[in-house]
Amino acid sequence: MNLTFLDASTLAPADLDFGPLEQLGTLTTFPTTSPAETTARCQNADVIITNKVLITADTFQSCPNLKLILIAATGTNCVDLDAAKSHRIPVCNVAGYSSNSVAQHTFALLLNLATNVHRYSAEAKLWPDSPIFTRLDHPATELAGKTLGIAGLGDIGSAVANIAQSFGMHVQALAREGSSNSTQPDTPRVDRNTFFSTSDVISLHCPLTPETKNLINADTLVLMKQSAVLINTSRGPLVNEAALAYAIRTNSIAGAGLDVLAQEPPSPDNPLLAPTLLSTGRLLITPHTAWISHQARQSLLAGITANLQSFLNNTPTNRVA
Repeated sequence: MNLTFLDASTLAPADLDFGPLEQLGTLTTFPTTSPAETTARCQNADVIITNKVLITADTFQSCPNLKLILIAATGTNCVDLDAAKSHRIPVCNVAGYSSNSVAQHTFALLLNLATNVHRYSAEAKLWPDSPIFTRLDHPATELAGKTLGIAGLGDIGSAVANIAQSFGMHVQALAREGSSNSTQPDTPRVDRNTFFSTSDVISLHCPLTPETKNLINADTLVLMKQSAVLINTSRGPLVNEAALAYAIRTNSIAGAGLDVLAQEPPSPDNPLLAPTLLSTGRLLITPHTAWISHQARQSLLAGITANLQSFLNNTPTNRVA
């Protein structure tokens, strides 16, 4: 089997063990692949592995040997699933590999916003000039007793809920039509207006779908408490970035912590990257790093390998097409 990994650098492979995957076929890795390079690099592949490189209908037409596509992620928007089905090419993803890491990062963002640790740390040189033993320049808030609203109670959302409860927070979830409530069955599901108007913290963990795109917009932001903060470690397009920038700039909400943006890497003129906005200390942005722990990346690679082994055993798992 010829295995082609189109964007292996997205896993920072230097500290990962690719041995088990290499035992299943001849592995060719490319650090990155541009759209112009995709077809040529895939032409002789039996198996394509991609994280963010787009596999389009044209790719399927140009790859006569293709038997399987392995997504090195949970999200599936990098592959034209309709084209995969029409060509009868299985597509498999990996879910759950980074739940603990993303939940941890979610609270890292939240705790910084609640305590202003990031601002005090950046101003360490000012401490010697304080007339008292401490500094009280930036407010701190206790999370105990506050209400955390979670949009998306899957593996990651459930892990965040568990952490929140250990901090003494109340947890509620945004009600979704068709939800089975199989995870966190005791967590109350509330309607949209209640969710946005009563949550002290809103944390996004839902997939990007036509229904969830721009879930955070001018209308939902105006429902939020002025003291509320938004956390997004899910998908950038869940948030209307211009509306969020305006809400923070005008103090309509207290702040936001974001690990994802609609375009990645972002355009320099993204409204959320305005220096005047970042300098407020009320907006934290990390470059999609919630998932990058060594444990999560090795778990992702193990999931890719397991999906390939299952396919070779004629028992494909984690199929999304």
